[in-house]
Amino acid sequence: MYAVIVGGGVVGYNVLRALTGLGYESVLIEHEKQRFQQLEAEYEHMILHGDGTEIAILEMAGVRRADLVIAVTGADDDNIVIAQLSKELFETGKVIARVNDPRNQEHFDALGVRFTVSASQSILSLIEHEVPDHRVVNMLNLRHENLEIIELNVSQGSPIVGQPVKAIRMPANTRLISVTRDNQSSIAVGDTVVQPGDRVMAILEPSKEDELVTMLLGD
Repeated sequence: MYAVIVGGGVVGYNVLRALTGLGYESVLIEHEKQRFQQLEAEYEHMILHGDGTEIAILEMAGVRRADLVIAVTGADDDNIVIAQLSKELFETGKVIARVNDPRNQEHFDALGVRFTVSASQSILSLIEHEVPDHRVVNMLNLRHENLEIIELNVSQGSPIVGQPVKAIRMPANTRLISVTRDNQSSIAVGDTVVQPGDRVMAILEPSKEDELVTMLLGD
């Protein structure tokens, strides 16, 4: 497997180190001269100095034969350009892009960049998970599978209180997967009775979220 990584910050460096440890052939492109020199001192020929948004630099990195391109610069505009060039021009098999600002996720989606990673969004989801005031928490988006995992906080007035999982009405293409009570999680089995204060996790198609929330938690 051959991977081209663009962006030599902490994320890019750790990805390169991990792939190297796994025995993958990789090259990392870094634009900033001083950072390039630091990386080159450690990884030598695996580091290329240049702007990863430029076609010539990507070609020098061997993107035409790459199985994977990973765009993890600190600029979303650059990551979008790199992802688009890799996908459309070089027809790379798989492209992964970093989303620095979650508000830009829709731009990646609109341009067909299927595999994205947002550290900010992941941290926000974890914060929401630990704050009981949030009614619904988006835990994971599996965009290329058209699925997402959400967590719902069950209150006293929720329609599903007192019902066993097997009796709960669910929209099509949705499933309950776990119930958390007193910080102990278990698989959502048929005889599990939902109680106020429980957190239930569901997997569903994104288009079903509003319907599912209404059926489980009420208006």
